[in-house]
Amino acid sequence: MTAIAKEQDAIRRSREVAEASREVEWQGAGFLRELFLGKLRLELIHPYPLPGPERPEFTRWYGELEAFLRERVDPAGIDMTGEYPPDVLDGLRALGAFGMKVPTEYGGLGLDHVEYAKVMALLGSYDANLTALLSAHQSIGVPQPLVLFGSEELKRRYLPRVAKGAISAFALTEVNVGSDPARLATTAERTPDGRHYVLNGSKLWCTNGTLAELFVVMARDPRTDAISAFVVEAGWPGVEVAHRCRFMGLHALANAALRFTNVRVPAENLIGEEGRGLKIALTTLNTGRLSLPAAVVGGTKNMLELCRKWSSARVQWGQEIGKHEVIAHKLAEMASSVYAMEAISDLVQALADRKGYDIRLEAAAAKEWNTVKTWRIVDETMQLRGGRGYETEASLAARGEAPVGVERAMRDTRIDLIFEGSSEIMHLFMAREAVDKHLQVAGALVDPKVPARGKLAALPRVAAFYAPWYLGLWLRGLYPPRYREFGRLARHLRFVERSSRKLAREIFHGMVVFRAGAERRQAFLFRIVDVANELLAMSASVARADALRRAGRPEAARAARLADHFCLTSRRKVRGLFAALWHNDDARAYALGREVLAGEHAWLERGGIGLGLTVEDLRPAEEPARRPQVAGAPPAAAEPSATVA
Repeated sequence: MTAIAKEQDAIRRSREVAEASREVEWQGAGFLRELFLGKLRLELIHPYPLPGPERPEFTRWYGELEAFLRERVDPAGIDMTGEYPPDVLDGLRALGAFGMKVPTEYGGLGLDHVEYAKVMALLGSYDANLTALLSAHQSIGVPQPLVLFGSEELKRRYLPRVAKGAISAFALTEVNVGSDPARLATTAERTPDGRHYVLNGSKLWCTNGTLAELFVVMARDPRTDAISAFVVEAGWPGVEVAHRCRFMGLHALANAALRFTNVRVPAENLIGEEGRGLKIALTTLNTGRLSLPAAVVGGTKNMLELCRKWSSARVQWGQEIGKHEVIAHKLAEMASSVYAMEAISDLVQALADRKGYDIRLEAAAAKEWNTVKTWRIVDETMQLRGGRGYETEASLAARGEAPVGVERAMRDTRIDLIFEGSSEIMHLFMAREAVDKHLQVAGALVDPKVPARGKLAALPRVAAFYAPWYLGLWLRGLYPPRYREFGRLARHLRFVERSSRKLAREIFHGMVVFRAGAERRQAFLFRIVDVANELLAMSASVARADALRRAGRPEAARAARLADHFCLTSRRKVRGLFAALWHNDDARAYALGREVLAGEHAWLERGGIGLGLTVEDLRPAEEPARRPQVAGAPPAAAEPSATVA
């Protein structure tokens, strides 16, 4: 087989594995799914679900957690030492914080998504290291997969243990495997008597890995290539923490490279069914990744408060800097963005608790949009604070100034664009779901494996769907809804409705023009997703402002002004994205990028000391550990290109 043929075969296998791991059936209504098809289903998010009265037991527990954080947790100290203090971990165990998402019948707190998100926002406003610890444990560690897919026996055995404070972790990423599960190297082979699986391989970047008592491990059957999920105990023979990874931010993150050598996993520790591991992982992440959108809302509220107060305290050229136009514009952008972020997060958390909704797209959008906005807000905060933003809080305190850790926030925040699916992977995931209906209807026409006879046979079905659908996208524009009950904000919903129809048409046009090559037009697809994310943010912002007005809340008028400003800004971005779909430099940029890749512009790299590295030097190591290879251990496993799990 030639090198090109091998590459094409690897691409095909990766695509097939990814496609097989998708949730094929939609489990309920989806706002974004309908938006991609040109329908603004406002009734799915309106009336906006404002938080209702809290359960007294939750209010009490939340207050205890907040007091614990204020009195017992020193975020700057945790960052400086790079460790979680044992008394902090014990205090969290005593509070039951490791059992937040564990049902009460198994000894947990049984928080719903709205309650859990409020806790994540609280943690995100205080300490990113603790946020990562508890989020990774609850959302992608043992609790969530067992609640959703575990047998009753597994739940009874492990959930009470987790609720009492047994820390857990999720082990999917490998040295050469992140977003490409087809290359998963860790294996789990069933013993002849069927009572155990023998686990061999390595995992990388396993958050909580150095502290965890329990792991959710993804492994491949070497005979069938089917990927399954298992609960593995850290204390079993053959389970080894090979290395603790250290990072730019989140200095205390208990992140590990793991090695499994002939680990005997009881057959009953299989989660769900054999071969369902990736589906379990993806389904778990649909709600599991909602931790981040909530947590970053808490963090950006701090940045907004700091920028507002600093803009009043700092005087330049005879007046407070906040009165200068450029700074006032920054504050307006920041406040309206934080409002929209909270509107998205609160909306998706509430939908996750409701029956009849499939939030896979909304969860991905919330994670992607909120984390990107957060990074920009932290960057603007750094710029606004100037040298004091770049200076450490310890140094500020030593000079007698307020010890505000903007540089720590910047270090800790950057990973959010990578955690639980990088921004690029979120775009690709959403783009695939955006064209799902089109592939169901017209997939045969763009599939190169379908012969001409099959394409001809599919034409009547394709025409029967697209003739009324495409014509309807135009005809609905003749009598569009007016949304008068939304007052001044109605114009933004009219824009969303028009844009949703245009979005659907452009997706269709892209499939017609690019056909089988559409999946390689990532710049086109990314713009499509960005449009949808902006339309979701606009819709959530307007619906939330209207709900506050209807509820007679005192902040309603101010919320409407924030929503109005945000939507005006977002509309300009959407128009630009639409224009760039067909008028761009994508082909030239791709050609130039390939020239750079080929080394044609290596002359630009001369003039400094240089790295002194070759391509081979940068290839991932065969083993992620500093320790010597265990005798009889398998060759190493593989590297994550997109996720830090």
